[in-house]
Amino acid sequence: MTHRRGVRLAALQEAARTRLWPVPVAGVVLAVLAGLLLPVLDARLDAHLPGPVADVVFGGGAGAARTVLDAVASSLITVTSLTFSLTVVTLQLASSQFSPRLLRTFTQDRFVHTTLAVFLATFTYALTVLRTVRSPSDDGSGLASAAVVPRISVTVAFLLAVASVVCLVLFLAHLAREIRVETMLARVQAEACRTADLLYPSDGTVTSTPPDEEVQVPPSAVPVPATRSGFLSLVDEEALLDVAVGAGVTVVVDRLPGSSVVAGTPLAWCWTTSGDPVAPADLDQVRAVVRTAVVVGPEPTQAQDLAFGLRQLVDVASKALSPGINDPTTAVHAVGHASAFLCSVADRRLGDQVARDDEGVLRLVVRRPSVPALLDLAVAQPLRYGAADPVVLTRVAALLGEVAWCTSRPPVLDAVGAQLARLETVVGAQAFDEVERAQLQAEVDRARSALSRATVAR
Repeated sequence: MTHRRGVRLAALQEAARTRLWPVPVAGVVLAVLAGLLLPVLDARLDAHLPGPVADVVFGGGAGAARTVLDAVASSLITVTSLTFSLTVVTLQLASSQFSPRLLRTFTQDRFVHTTLAVFLATFTYALTVLRTVRSPSDDGSGLASAAVVPRISVTVAFLLAVASVVCLVLFLAHLAREIRVETMLARVQAEACRTADLLYPSDGTVTSTPPDEEVQVPPSAVPVPATRSGFLSLVDEEALLDVAVGAGVTVVVDRLPGSSVVAGTPLAWCWTTSGDPVAPADLDQVRAVVRTAVVVGPEPTQAQDLAFGLRQLVDVASKALSPGINDPTTAVHAVGHASAFLCSVADRRLGDQVARDDEGVLRLVVRRPSVPALLDLAVAQPLRYGAADPVVLTRVAALLGEVAWCTSRPPVLDAVGAQLARLETVVGAQAFDEVERAQLQAEVDRARSALSRATVAR
């Protein structure tokens, strides 16, 4: 489990990037600091600016400076409101048209974060600099005083306003691209592949339990109940392994990432390898560590959930096949991206992750989905909701053939064969015409050919 620190870091990064506020708030803080410091720098450098620079920077008086800064601030708050409105409309569209699970894809969009940060920072900076502009009679003492016009600061405000206009144009173009279903599906697939690379590197440094050696919870195991309800989002394997070795027990986290957890129900199990009862002190220690090492959040996350992205793709396909949407083309595209993800992990040893102590004794098991389970997730709902659409069934058959081409592992090939038989049963129950049935059968035959080649090659 050498990857565990990277997984925890990825979880923290995802928690930060899936919220809209951190980057804009950071931009506001930096704008306030710049608005306070630049006028001070202005006072020191204004009289010493070289001629060419003095000709470029703002050259108006206090009234003109106030007008510029006021115009920048008032226009930017309006543009920011428009940007927020467009973002909310996009989120509503993604939720109603495609899937509510896609909202995370938009909320973690760095381009949106940066655009909002630029707008809010420009607004805040202009207001902060505005308070430093002084006319000759603005000191309140009734005595004549020199005007204070931070020329460099006003020039920076003008440049930020120009940058904001450019950002607005780019944001509109970006938004038009992001609401396309093809773009969303490609992003979901890329995120899912990144999660797979983190959890199961292709170099084989992470090992999983072979299917024929799946760890079973013995009857003598003691349950470790969940203390809160929600979704399992993160497991700190390092902390669990340390407590399991220290207490001399085996700990199994018996829930998959992303699964629903109800307070009071078993979240994990522990037992001794000798079969003796777990000591009360050791059990209390294990339960205390599980409470902090197994994070249960309000929603599923992709940090350790290998099936999260695949579930999003299946949701889009199912929504597209609903009577209210009736968009089989989108369903076909979603199944295609699911196939690309499955092919990228088909030959990796997925499944439960295990850790042993220095003597080779099993100490920790963390449940993870296997490739056959992921394959069933990708196929089950498209088969059910697209059973009457030959185009969707044809793409499902192509998915099974593509997975068969990309693996030589017997459990995966057996799962492909079972799914092909399931597909043929669904096809046989439908009233397709001869042309549709012939096209479907041709794709099924290609999938079976790929499966036969892979079976012979192994």
